[in-house]
Formats: sequence, C-alpha cells, structure tokens
Amino acid sequence: MRLVVDTNILFSFFNCKSTARELSTRYDLLLYSPTFALTEIEKYKEVIMKRFSLTHMQYSVIIKLLQTVINFLGEDEYETFFSKAKKISPDPDNIDFFALSFSLNCPLWSNDADLKKQSSLEVWSTKDLVEKLDL
Repeated sequence: MRLVVDTNILFSFFNCKSTARELSTRYDLLLYSPTFALTEIEKYKEVIMKRFSLTHMQYSVIIKLLQTVINFLGEDEYETFFSKAKKISPDPDNIDFFALSFSLNCPLWSNDADLKKQSSLEVWSTKDLVEKLDL
C-alpha cells in the first residue's frame, strides 16, 4: 500500500509509542513525503527533542530510521501537479503533499481533519489506516 505522509505524521514518528511509528515500521507500507519535510523536521528539532525527551544521539538515530522508512522525493517528481493541488488543498501549507499524492496516485496520510474537506483526494487518518489494515 502506497501513501504520502504529511509532516505531522512524520513528527509523531519521534514518539516510540505512536501508532504511526508502529505502522510505518511494521507493516508493508510504501511511504513517501516531499524532501522539504525533512527541512521542516530539522527546523523543529529542539521542540521535538524536548517534547519526546530525546538526546541529540537519539534524534539522529530516529532521523536515519525515518529516512529508511520514508521515500523522500524532490519537487521535480510532482511539480506538474501543483496547479491541481493548489485548487483543492484546504491549506496552502499542504500543497506539496497533495501534489505528491496526485503524482503517485495514492492517498495522503494525515490526521488533519481539514484536509478531508475536499473530494478530489483521499486523506486517511491513522485511525482510517488501522481500519484499512484490519488491525
């Protein structure tokens, strides 16, 4: 199963007890995200470390693990879908995720309920994904 993963799902990966992390590492999922999401994560490094009580070493190990679980793709992989994504994305901060989902023809994994306020692209929450995996 292929899914595009938004930044908030990626943030939850730093919580060793999160369902998102378990799903990402234990089930047969092909996960993708825009490369810029790594920049966003780095931007909030200190917040992430504090929130999840991580050392610099633990943070680095999790980033490496994240990069083995998620396929990060550059803008050139999905730029032809920007105009379509701009028209339907309820949040301008999520245009890249919508464009990548259109490019890969797969759902977006996000817990942001506002992103479901459109009908052109499937958006699955973690709860939706658990149900679809029949767990």
